[in-house]
Amino acid sequence: MAGIGFRTLLYKEVLRFWKVAFQTIAAPVLTAVLYLLIFAQALRGTTEPFPGVSYAQFLVPGLAMMSMLQNAFANSSSSLIQSKITGNILFILLPPLSHWDLYWAYLLASVARAIAVGAGVFLVAVLMADVPVRHPLWGLAFALIGSGMLGAMGIIAGLWADKFDQMAAFQNFIIMPLTFLSGVFYSIQGLPPVWQAVSHLNPFFYVIDGFRFGFFGQADVSPWLSLAVASTAFLAVSLVTVGLLKSGYKLRH
Repeated sequence: MAGIGFRTLLYKEVLRFWKVAFQTIAAPVLTAVLYLLIFAQALRGTTEPFPGVSYAQFLVPGLAMMSMLQNAFANSSSSLIQSKITGNILFILLPPLSHWDLYWAYLLASVARAIAVGAGVFLVAVLMADVPVRHPLWGLAFALIGSGMLGAMGIIAGLWADKFDQMAAFQNFIIMPLTFLSGVFYSIQGLPPVWQAVSHLNPFFYVIDGFRFGFFGQADVSPWLSLAVASTAFLAVSLVTVGLLKSGYKLRH
């Protein structure tokens, strides 16, 4: 019987977003492609962010990762808050599921949705911009770490929030600013020194910069530094998440 509860919960979480894939996967892909169309056309002919890399090419990895981060967060956070408000969280707490079962089920489902969205964005975007993939393993590593970090943050937000207003505030005042100010639409090398220093405090920047290195072999900082910072941030968020789940924070009390 070991592992059946975990596999069932994981299946339920994956099926939850897959049954409405038009909303959870297709819609984010469309949004990212619209960003690409608008910004690539509006800023066409500007200085190349990296040598030999056009602005349209530069945008594709950033938009793909931005979509992955936002959807990884949305998947776990929306699932938990909906279960708490409707009361069906009871059916998750009654089975003998450990805090590790809960953590991995919600996390892996979030990563699965994020990867599906990111792949969709990339497949559509490459039709408009010829984007090389020079170091695919680097790109995959940052995709998994970034999606995992935001999936864990989504669990924290879902546990903390008691209503949809609080969840919206968490996303609008924390997730969105950190995402948009992480170098999705620009290279931080073009920023004043003060704002470059501020950008280096944002863990999302290292995820996106490292992911972009996987495509172009160029980045604003060393990919090893990005990997170290992103992995540390993922580990820290995961430890907090597991601790909250183990204590039953706003679930059993």
